Amino acid sequence: MDFGLTIEKLFLIGVIAAFIIGPERLPKAAETFARFVRKVGEYLRDTRSRMRDEMGPEIDEVDWKKLDPRQYDPRRIIRDALLEDAPAATATATATAVAPAAAAAPSGVAPAPRFPRTRPEFTRDNPPPYDVEAT
Repeated sequence: MDFGLTIEKLFLIGVIAAFIIGPERLPKAAETFARFVRKVGEYLRDTRSRMRDEMGPEIDEVDWKKLDPRQYDPRRIIRDALLEDAPAATATATATAVAPAAAAAPSGVAPAPRFPRTRPEFTRDNPPPYDVEAT
């Protein structure tokens, strides 16, 4: 977690802070900052050890990168769901189209024509349409 800070940026922040704080108050500010950094480090170590105590050794086996919400792209999730669902949907549509008319209407009434619903088959080579302007 470097927040995009480089050595040059940190040095520049330090120089600006030295000018703003002034040479008289700079030692006290540096001491306060060092105490703050130590407390944050102690807090993080304590939190990590409490997590291991409460969750057990399985916490080390968790792949935290898989649980990062920034990796989820709704467009990719929907596209993958459509690609995954296409063969099953086609099989269902085919099965209903081939089903015999055993449950026909009572005699004397013509059965309503059944048109099979066909869905376009999406594959990796033939992806669903994508509108750049809609996103």
